[in-house]
Amino acid sequence: MTAPSPRFTASTQRRLRRLNLAASLPPVVFAAVVLVYLDARAWWHVVVLAPGAVAALVAFERWTANDLARFALPCLFVAGAVWPLGVLVTGSPNGYWGICAVGSLAMREVRRHRALALTGLFSFVAVIGAMRLLVQRDDPGDVLVTYVLVPTVLTVVVAVLTVLGERFYDLIRELEQTREREAELAVVRERVRFASDLHDIQGHTLHVVKLKIALAQKLLDRDTDRAAKELRETYALVSDTIAQTKELANGQRRLNLTAEIENAKNLFEAAGIRVRVTREAEVDARFSELLGQVLRETTTNILRHAQATGVRITLTESGITVVNDGVNGDSPPKLRGLSALRQRVADDGGELTVELTDERFLTAAVFPPARVDASPTASTKDGR
Repeated sequence: MTAPSPRFTASTQRRLRRLNLAASLPPVVFAAVVLVYLDARAWWHVVVLAPGAVAALVAFERWTANDLARFALPCLFVAGAVWPLGVLVTGSPNGYWGICAVGSLAMREVRRHRALALTGLFSFVAVIGAMRLLVQRDDPGDVLVTYVLVPTVLTVVVAVLTVLGERFYDLIRELEQTREREAELAVVRERVRFASDLHDIQGHTLHVVKLKIALAQKLLDRDTDRAAKELRETYALVSDTIAQTKELANGQRRLNLTAEIENAKNLFEAAGIRVRVTREAEVDARFSELLGQVLRETTTNILRHAQATGVRITLTESGITVVNDGVNGDSPPKLRGLSALRQRVADDGGELTVELTDERFLTAAVFPPARVDASPTASTKDGR
């Protein structure tokens, strides 16, 4: 049997409460009625024993509602009074049942010195049962078994099972909390993915717009037609970015690798950078969109951070490689956009490599054929 926690949602509390009541309350009521019936040999015996059974039922019902704290002491007082009356007045060996049930459930509310409280409960049941010797001295062995040994052992068993049930409930609570944390983590991951996509779209576009406007300013006095063309392309680029942003917000954005290659080629040529595109094979369609994101981010990084004079783009069946010169410094800059893409590539079973060798900067996203159908594994190598 389990009791709901305030930390669970209201719907979870209601479900657990209904489950506990439906599964456990009927047999508990049946046991209470049977025990009172067995011990009652006169009508007034029922009057003495019934309050103990009622106290046990109330304690159980309040326990399933996670509200036992307010009722524990009154129920303990009533059930505790019934046991000595059953021992000394009515001769009821099952009169301990109320204090056994209420006491075991009340242990849930004891946060400190629980072992001492359990010892007190067991001792109370045993000592009160032994008091039967005061009114029945003809067979001490039978009294000790019927009023001391059996009630005490059963109280110990019920208390232990109740404590184990609480541990089981704690496990359910931890599983529920784990599920909630996983849901929150999924939301965070989705936000990071959205932020990365937004960075890909708008960061790339803003930098290209800046370059095109600067070029248009230089051409304004000596080549107005070319300047007007650059401004028209800038306007079209901004319009396209607005459309892509709307698609991203609606979850409909898809990148086309071929279009991204052509776009990168045009941007590099506009910036005076030589471009060579080599297609060794058609890229696997499953990874085309992700490779397009890698190419877009790499293009932005080259235009922003390098003084490149040449770029080589190579496509294979399993990935893309971009190599450029004009690297500043002895170590590659920290590029947060590629850092985010690295994990996304790894989640799809690939590897994003960023290297600086011989004054050339290499960015490669590869999905080896042997790993295409394998489970995704995170892999990183000397990059960002």
